[in-house]
Amino acid sequence: MAQTLAAAAHSELIIKKSRFLGCVQPMADRTSAQAVVDGLRREHPGAAHVCWALLAGGQSAAVDDGEPSGTAGRPMLDVLRHQELEGVLATVVRYFGGVKLGAGGLVRAYTDCVAQALLTAAKVPLQRMACLRCQVPYALEGLLRREITAAGAELLAVEHGSLVALQWRLPEAAAHAMVARLNDAGQGRIGWCAPL
Repeated sequence: MAQTLAAAAHSELIIKKSRFLGCVQPMADRTSAQAVVDGLRREHPGAAHVCWALLAGGQSAAVDDGEPSGTAGRPMLDVLRHQELEGVLATVVRYFGGVKLGAGGLVRAYTDCVAQALLTAAKVPLQRMACLRCQVPYALEGLLRREITAAGAELLAVEHGSLVALQWRLPEAAAHAMVARLNDAGQGRIGWCAPL
């Protein structure tokens, strides 16, 4: 089962006078990741490189930022994949110490920096969520609200018109059973809307 991180975790390595500052953190998309990387560049103006890797579905990325091709971003991404993570950004800020590490040394340095940060990172299971929508007579609104609360679901919206429209989100694995339970309790008076 895929996992993500509960919070950011950091590491620091000194290899042949070069300083590597690593961070792994939960990240939803590439736009947010780019904002974090831009912030790191402003925070560390003297750094030689700010390399990063993002594993977030179709928005994944591996950026070497001036290091020889394939020696930073791709190895960092491989560490995230090996740990079966999703929705995670890994960044490494490198301050060059004057001694070249060679391609193999760079791969090891960037890999180790991300791996060290992941050792202290709290991992949490990644759950796929389902969004459910329905319309009910006013008499059933209370029942639905109680069922949504009891299921630990997140109520997203309620609209009052000729009927009450409710929208909520819950783990995908629990959605089918909840729909069946509500259909029984509603005795055919629940109108389901297409999923979002």
